[in-house]
Amino acid sequence: MFAKILMILLVNVFMINANVPSVSDEELLQFIREKEKLIVLFSKSDCLTCDKLEQHLDSLSEDFKKQLNALTVKSENSHLVRLYSPSKEPAIVFFRHGVPLLYNGEADENEIYSFFEKNQSPAVKELTDKIFEHITQAATGATTGDWFVMFYGASCVECQRLHAVWESVGATLRGRINVARVDANLAGENTAKRFKVSKLPTLLFFRLGKVYRYDLPKNDVKSFVSFAQDWYKNSKAETVPLLASPFDEVVDWSVAMLRYSIAYGYDILTKYPWIWQIGLTGFGLVAITALIALFKAGKSNAKNVKKEKKSK
Repeated sequence: MFAKILMILLVNVFMINANVPSVSDEELLQFIREKEKLIVLFSKSDCLTCDKLEQHLDSLSEDFKKQLNALTVKSENSHLVRLYSPSKEPAIVFFRHGVPLLYNGEADENEIYSFFEKNQSPAVKELTDKIFEHITQAATGATTGDWFVMFYGASCVECQRLHAVWESVGATLRGRINVARVDANLAGENTAKRFKVSKLPTLLFFRLGKVYRYDLPKNDVKSFVSFAQDWYKNSKAETVPLLASPFDEVVDWSVAMLRYSIAYGYDILTKYPWIWQIGLTGFGLVAITALIALFKAGKSNAKNVKKEKKSK
């Protein structure tokens, strides 16, 4: 009984000292769309930790406004929290032009301000098929460093819920390990196929020409950061596959179309004759390439035999 009374008194003290404006979900969505920078405390009723964080944010709100040009608000018992924080309330999220960053540190004013001040721009890079290999140099393991990449899809709910978490991973590892994401269904479709991404989200860690798959059950910032820093050594290392040539892509596409035709039980080749023409051309090129290679190998062997006879 005494403990309950003490808790109520403490909550009242924090509430008196804290004055972060509260907004509804509808107002919050509008702020996220319109504000260049927005700091949101997701809280709930009868939560002492939430009230402590509110007091810290209230103390920092003027600095956030003057130094970061960021508005600070509170959303209590919000239905939106599940989109940004796996553990729900309490959570502090920093929106930069709508891109969310989940705070994952201690309830300390200096640490909160420093983290947001250092991460006023997104930490996660967006990669596509066109730039993936050039930027990451995944196959060569060269000079751009290690990369931790999330393959996601716009219709993947779990991917959306990891957006703010993944930004926090990028912010935590900034300057040490590169963190990126790839849209596996659109601009990064070929890259997803290259690495045999069969489900979303899929997390791959690239280091020195090897790739490691994140298969741990936890999807929180601490687990992701730990994996990238050291835990990847406990996973199976796979050699990074080389980029497919345009010729390889034509052949793969032709095979896929043939399989599609068989699977759906109708004559797609008759309906679209250009498909079998491309497929036939692709397989023809494969056969020609193989014959040329055999011919060159035969000539090389013949020359070696002649040299051996002359030497005798």
